[in-house]
Amino acid sequence: MKLPAPLRVYLLRHAQVALSSLGRLYRAPLASLMTAAVIGIALALPSGLYVLTDNLQRLGSQWDGGANLSLFLRHDVSIEQAEALKAKLDRWPEIERLRLITPQQALAEFRQLSGFGDTLDILEENPLPAVLAVKPAASATQPDTAAALKRRLQALPQVELAQLDLQWVKRFNALVTIVQRAIWVLSALLALAVLLITGNTIRLEIQNRREEIEITKLIGATGAFIRRPFLYSGLWYGFGGALLAALLLALAFLQLNAPVRELAGLYQSSFRLHLLDMGQWLVLLSSGALLGLIGAWIAVGRHLATIEPG
Repeated sequence: MKLPAPLRVYLLRHAQVALSSLGRLYRAPLASLMTAAVIGIALALPSGLYVLTDNLQRLGSQWDGGANLSLFLRHDVSIEQAEALKAKLDRWPEIERLRLITPQQALAEFRQLSGFGDTLDILEENPLPAVLAVKPAASATQPDTAAALKRRLQALPQVELAQLDLQWVKRFNALVTIVQRAIWVLSALLALAVLLITGNTIRLEIQNRREEIEITKLIGATGAFIRRPFLYSGLWYGFGGALLAALLLALAFLQLNAPVRELAGLYQSSFRLHLLDMGQWLVLLSSGALLGLIGAWIAVGRHLATIEPG
């Protein structure tokens, strides 16, 4: 499909200005790299904290201590019936793992941990029921989904009491929520820092090209034509900073991945660090470019209007 001639000319001019702005940054590599590095550090900090909280949430969902359920069966439920119930519950997608604790096993464990062995010997019968220890699947570890699973299990006729331990899950989620709020606040502050850095850099560039801008205005150039190279410079600064932020995140991941994997292996865990996926990488790069463009737009709007031919 052939584009209309005015649109082709418009896109060609933008491409020429974009490449020209990139070439101008290339001819001042040290100054450009320093500006992009500062922007990259500002973007890497909240991005790294986001990756940290995401991995903490993954770890919390895999932790064996998470959202455990204990099903205390009725005293009239035989071991055979308990085994049949366990086989039935094993097919539920919300349940990852089940363990049947017989009354004899429960009494032996209580005897060992409580220290009341002599007292228990005088009992005529075992007062403890059979128990099913339930480990919910990852999709049912959040407070609302775990509570829904508890209600469903409590409704079973063989179950006397379904007990759900959610205290640590609620505390963990509350902690993660606080960290996420802090990340949003930090992200807003660092985004403002990126705007100020880009705006100040573009302001200096405008001052250095003051005579060029005055001559361009004398020959009748439009405001959009004069603004365009500065806006593209801001976009390249932001995009370059985002690339450096991505590089810093990747290097940090390479440094931490092996020790975390080794530590997880010591606890018989398959946990692995997860970095950003493709969509999140694109969000990081586009956010950096957009912040650079906005910072340049603010600087151009404030300082370009003050330059008029003498």
